[in-house]
Amino acid sequence: MQTFLNPINRGLTIAAEREALVCGDVRMTFREFGTRLAKVAGVLQRLGTVHGDRVAVLAGNSHQYVELYCAIPAAGRAVVPLNTRWADPELAYALDDSGTSILFCDRDPGALADHVERVVAIPDEYEELLASAEEAELGVGVGEDTLAGLFYTGGTTGASKGVMLTHRNLVTNTLNVQFITPMRPDDTYLVVAPLFHAAGSVSVLQSIGLGARQVIVPGAFDPNSALDTIESEGATVTLMVPTMLAAVLESQAARPRDIGTVRLIGHGGSPIALELVRRAAKTFAGAELVHLYGATETSPLLTGLSSEEALVDTPRAKSCGQAVLGVELRVVSPDGSDLGPGEAGEVIARGANVMHGYWGKPAETEAALVDGWYHTGDVGILDDEGYLFLVDRAKDMIVTGGENVYCTEVEDALYTHPQVLEATVFGIPDEHWGEAVHAVVVPRGPVTEVELIDHCRRGIAGYKVPKSVTFQDDPLPKSGPGKVLKRELRAPFWEGRERQIN
Repeated sequence: MQTFLNPINRGLTIAAEREALVCGDVRMTFREFGTRLAKVAGVLQRLGTVHGDRVAVLAGNSHQYVELYCAIPAAGRAVVPLNTRWADPELAYALDDSGTSILFCDRDPGALADHVERVVAIPDEYEELLASAEEAELGVGVGEDTLAGLFYTGGTTGASKGVMLTHRNLVTNTLNVQFITPMRPDDTYLVVAPLFHAAGSVSVLQSIGLGARQVIVPGAFDPNSALDTIESEGATVTLMVPTMLAAVLESQAARPRDIGTVRLIGHGGSPIALELVRRAAKTFAGAELVHLYGATETSPLLTGLSSEEALVDTPRAKSCGQAVLGVELRVVSPDGSDLGPGEAGEVIARGANVMHGYWGKPAETEAALVDGWYHTGDVGILDDEGYLFLVDRAKDMIVTGGENVYCTEVEDALYTHPQVLEATVFGIPDEHWGEAVHAVVVPRGPVTEVELIDHCRRGIAGYKVPKSVTFQDDPLPKSGPGKVLKRELRAPFWEGRERQIN
């Protein structure tokens, strides 16, 4: 039976006296980590939660976050990791939609406190509760199909969707990660990507199950702190989104550290420029680079491209690799029929890592899961050896700095401005973020780019706010049924590029 208890108990058994977590001045062994997990379960009982309740976390990276990420599902509750970059209305929606009862939070929750029964402050109140808590047994009533977490992702209708991931989904993903980015018990895994994000938590259970050490850079990502920690702790493995990797390379060039211990770097969350791969291979000489592709709905891994540094000057460098073990991939036409090698169509996937569905959204679930196959919304090509090449997105989505931005969310924010008559949003190439959010607006009265950007910032997360706005007097181009022809508007920005994602 695949549950969180499998990797946790394995780590506690094989590595009880070895270091499990390092975060700032805090160091704890696997035995101490296990005790704290049992105490978190005791705290959840004392706070009145029961099996199946949703418990949210809104915090930067810390050892407490790792404890909550593991203990909440292991205690039969569902963890709800919240994006720290979201605006309050987005956070409030996720709390209300999920029916969260308890919020663990490392900042002033403000009005968010009105959306839950109890807020527990990290670290002070959290540590006080643990100090007086009784240990509770983990795993009671927990099975493979038990909901482990709700992971909120943007929605094409303007509302976020809670992706329901079970214990089977997330433990299967642990095996998938080990398949494509194999770790050893003597590794030190550097946690720098935000833990609320799939890129941050993807290797938590993997490290624990192997008895490997995790070193967490506390708080928000900082390239200097990441490099300093690699040097001081001898980190050997890490995972970043491409924008993080680019920042680390710039910081290392400005002030070199001893980073020779690093042997494996995974990257994912968005496509990567080949020049960035070349720079990373040169800076982290001797380290293997692995390109990872997936989605929140797939827990998240679907494919991996190993030894990317050796392929950088070959056609397959533009691939995101082959399916990980246990995942089936197909490329299909609009009518669902399979396409041959070299033919572009929608990428669909099947495996034990595919989500149970969207929380409280049966129609969206039915559209995304067809006969057990998850429809990614990405347009891709498979070659004759199963290498996947992404060429476009079918879904109305932008990936900027590793974060998903659904265009409708941004368009909804623009339409709340009284001077906006029509608006559409799409991604344009950006050297730093991969893609930047761009808006085209037909105004009904005088309005400036700065005014619209400031207006959006008050209602949506900063990374979703348009980086640029262009205005036009003519109505937006539309198809016969009235759908805005975004491809016509996007085309000039992507002219001369081989693919329509960056």
